[in-house]
Amino acid sequence: MKTVVRELSAQVEKVVKAIYYHLHQHPELSFQEKETAAFISDFLAEEGISFRDRIGGYGILARIEGQRSRPVIALRADMDALPITELNDVPFRSVNEGVMHACGHDAHVACLLGTALLLNRLRNSFSGTVLLVFQPGEEKHPGGARLMLEDGIFENIKPEWMIGQHVNTDIPCGHVALGSGCIMASADEFYLTVKGRGGHGALPNRLNDTVLAASQIVVALQQIVSRRTDPFLPTVLTIGRFIADGATNIIPNEVSLSGTLRCMNESERAEAKRLIRSVCEHTAESFGCTCQVDVKDGYPAVMNDPVVTGKAQSYLSELLGNEAVHPIERRMTAEDFGFFSAEIPATFFRLGVSGQTDRLSGEQHTPTFLIDENALRTGVETMTYLALRFLQPD
Repeated sequence: MKTVVRELSAQVEKVVKAIYYHLHQHPELSFQEKETAAFISDFLAEEGISFRDRIGGYGILARIEGQRSRPVIALRADMDALPITELNDVPFRSVNEGVMHACGHDAHVACLLGTALLLNRLRNSFSGTVLLVFQPGEEKHPGGARLMLEDGIFENIKPEWMIGQHVNTDIPCGHVALGSGCIMASADEFYLTVKGRGGHGALPNRLNDTVLAASQIVVALQQIVSRRTDPFLPTVLTIGRFIADGATNIIPNEVSLSGTLRCMNESERAEAKRLIRSVCEHTAESFGCTCQVDVKDGYPAVMNDPVVTGKAQSYLSELLGNEAVHPIERRMTAEDFGFFSAEIPATFFRLGVSGQTDRLSGEQHTPTFLIDENALRTGVETMTYLALRFLQPD
């Protein structure tokens, strides 16, 4: 099986790279992936692969059925880009001003379409069904995974397992990383509005200092992590926006703040959200102000099922060799794949994309991010081999 997968991936390598170049050159922002979805749909139709579209926005679910309909495995790729102006000097540089595939979702789609090519050719040699999930809006609240689930993506056929992969610049081409348990944090957003009686900065006794109240809220919120959460359970609380639109001698009536909460435990997450509201309201009150608190539920943590992950690790070691399969680095970053992993036994692994290149390649979410294109072949092979091995474990 390994030899067949490698031979077929070599045959489609040029096609997969061409797909990657096209997608990289034509990025679209979250929930605006109209042309990307059309490109994917046209490709699937040409290959005779059945699919349905417009799931949770521009989401697509394709289906490749082998000799029997069960068991079922789902493979996922996200397809949205970021509001970043690309600085790479390459022929396939983004033509959409201010939009760039700076996170590798173009590679994810290219790999999954390559996987579709291989599995479609092999459909008479395996039993079961492979679902290919092309997901919109991973980068933006409320998350395309959530919307696809709410739109009933799996209402007619639910997978036994689900697998996602994500590029990583810290791992060399030909290598992967994975691990069981919580590997990525939940991500919630909160928006604060501190209100009071503003006025002349030289007469603080005649007003309520909204800027000072908001500043104390920033400081007080940090005590939630340092003094109110379990020190053995990672939590991050960050204020990234603070707008006090006054002047050197004017204290405004209103100050707005916003931030993010990251947790790796659901009970800690719920308690931290409760504390955010309590701390903000009471701190503002101590300065004679009020604070409106809006906490938006975001992405749940990504939980890698230990059984699924253990099997995936064994299968990837068969394909790539033990030396190319590494423990995953747990991060406080978030992924809306967590919505899928909350409902389906799943694993989410990292695909190495760092290699020998003469280009200046930056980190993800930067204007100079690029993958080494040799990683595309590994991405196709890993997803294809995992699907086949899960469907035919013996």
